[in-house]
Amino acid sequence: MTKRRPGGAEEAVEETTSEAPQPETDNPSTGSGGPSGHRVEESTEAVEVDAPEGDASDSDDAAEEEASVEEAEDEADEADVEEDVVIEDDSEVDFMGDAADEVDKRVSELTTDLQRLQAEYVNYKKRVDRDRELVSQNATYKVLAPIVEVLDTIDRAREHDEVDGGFKAVADQLEKIVTNLGLKKFGEPGDVFDPNRHEALSHMGTDPEVEETSVKLVAKAGYMIGDRVVRAAQVLVVDPE
Repeated sequence: MTKRRPGGAEEAVEETTSEAPQPETDNPSTGSGGPSGHRVEESTEAVEVDAPEGDASDSDDAAEEEASVEEAEDEADEADVEEDVVIEDDSEVDFMGDAADEVDKRVSELTTDLQRLQAEYVNYKKRVDRDRELVSQNATYKVLAPIVEVLDTIDRAREHDEVDGGFKAVADQLEKIVTNLGLKKFGEPGDVFDPNRHEALSHMGTDPEVEETSVKLVAKAGYMIGDRVVRAAQVLVVDPE
């Protein structure tokens, strides 16, 4: 829209408007316009071509360096792990060795205790058996001690051939019973005199046929149960010349 002004003023405005050169307002970033626009494009292309090569080289070096660091750290971690494993293995071996020694020591102690207990049991069993036998002998002794006098009467009757008939059957049966109960008869002419088993009633001098003091006559036979004398044999003895 123009104002009408007198004469040349209007024309002057139109000339100014028409002849005034337009300023270069090209945007360098769009790549259009004058020569400056072309220089910007060339610079940009140069940057775009050269920059990636430098960045790729730097990034490769950084990646290699980072990989080396990570590999060194991994090797250090593996070394630490192996050392820990070795230490744990050594400690486990020491523990197992101590446990084995403790078990062996305990087994030895238990074996010694078992042997001692076994020896004590054997001694106890022997003592019990001996006491049981002694009790049995004492009971038999008390029962048979009075019967030896009856046996003496039977012996005197035999010496005079008076044991016959029914009396002989009773005598034989009685002797058999006391023998089964463990009563043994001892004392015969010619036996070596034993003061633990014989009672010397008389001394009858010397006898050339004997080499040591011996029984010459038996007044009463002796009886014993096991190794225990129930009654000593009453005898008459002679000495050697």
